[in-house]
Amino acid sequence: MTVYRDFSLFLDNLKIKKKDIISSRYESITRNLNEKFRGLDNEKTKFSLQAGSYGRYSGIRGISDLDMLYILPSDAWSKYRQDPAKALDHAKEAIEKTYKTTSIRKDRNVVVVTMNDFIFEVVPVFEWRGVFKYPDTYDGGKWRKCNTRAELREFKELNAERKDNLRKLAKMVRAWKSKNDVKMSGFLIDTLCYNFFNGNTEFDSKGFGSFDELICTFFSYLSNEPDRSYYYAFGSNSKVMVSKPFQEVAKEALENAEAAIEAREKGQEAKCNKCYKSLFGTKFPNREVKQARASTEQFIEELYPSMDVTDNYIEIDCQIKDDLVTKMLSTLRYNGGRIGHQRKLHFFVKDTNIIGDYEVKWKVRNRGPIADRDNSHRGQILDDDGTKIRVETASFQGDHTVECYAIRKDTVIARHQIAVPIE
Repeated sequence: MTVYRDFSLFLDNLKIKKKDIISSRYESITRNLNEKFRGLDNEKTKFSLQAGSYGRYSGIRGISDLDMLYILPSDAWSKYRQDPAKALDHAKEAIEKTYKTTSIRKDRNVVVVTMNDFIFEVVPVFEWRGVFKYPDTYDGGKWRKCNTRAELREFKELNAERKDNLRKLAKMVRAWKSKNDVKMSGFLIDTLCYNFFNGNTEFDSKGFGSFDELICTFFSYLSNEPDRSYYYAFGSNSKVMVSKPFQEVAKEALENAEAAIEAREKGQEAKCNKCYKSLFGTKFPNREVKQARASTEQFIEELYPSMDVTDNYIEIDCQIKDDLVTKMLSTLRYNGGRIGHQRKLHFFVKDTNIIGDYEVKWKVRNRGPIADRDNSHRGQILDDDGTKIRVETASFQGDHTVECYAIRKDTVIARHQIAVPIE
């Protein structure tokens, strides 16, 4: 794999899934609040604001906490001014109308809506000249100020200037935090990434192919940061607290990142991949041991140099069929199983957030001793027949891969790869 392919697949693996479900629940909660506080029927989008990492588009797959601000009507200020807890109570009551069996509770300054797969933290706020007042029920109750719009705006503007690399870096750092149990809030991660890129134009003209350098440069910056108890947030200048020093764990990350580059330069693919796995965990793609490139193998980056896989995702799965039963590959792999010989394999697009028409292409790559012996690695980029289904047969043992590409206007807009273990 190339650096470009490694990191483009890595960022693809970090994409948040079920965005349609998240949006639907945001709208449902907003509709209830609008009905309660404004008497509006079926208004699903006005007067609410997605905040936090989801609102900044810096969250990653596995995100559970979703922040939401609901803007109360200004004429309700007199009603809640002396009793901020009442605003939370009324918001809670409104949400309970739809989510009758869901755990919903008040927690200091938010209404916590705990669902099976996500937790929504809803904050009723008043807005004045772009600044929000939010309730704090501690010590008798008061209204505090935050400037969420300014934070969202500043992060978005610098991200655009840095060609979307700010957001991508924040996502990768979240994966590092998760893998290494780093005690660092998501807001602190975004603040540190923002500070790193503020005034730093070194990577503006660079993409995935330079992300090994980007990671090294960032962790070098992080490991040399002075000890501080807090930082000032972008846009709002509010304090972002540091719960535990991060410099030492950042130095370890830098050593792994440098070792990965050195191993790649020496052709030590397995060691390179091991270093990145130590950094980022299982979301970093597997790297195959270097083999002679099959004469028929093609690479999507060479056929379609234009790639924009940041916002879209596509997910594939496989039906494993024999005479008696059909199993799903995702379930089989989760349980540690392997596919039996001569099973029919129906690969298909399981999920995507792509709106509108797009073209699908496939790549099947065989691995293992039999593929080496028979020189049957394959690896061509294959056209779809219009069904978004690819039918194969489990012919011989090996840890093979199948990859799917979504293409629109000669640009790859999403990709997904799955392992296919055949016994």
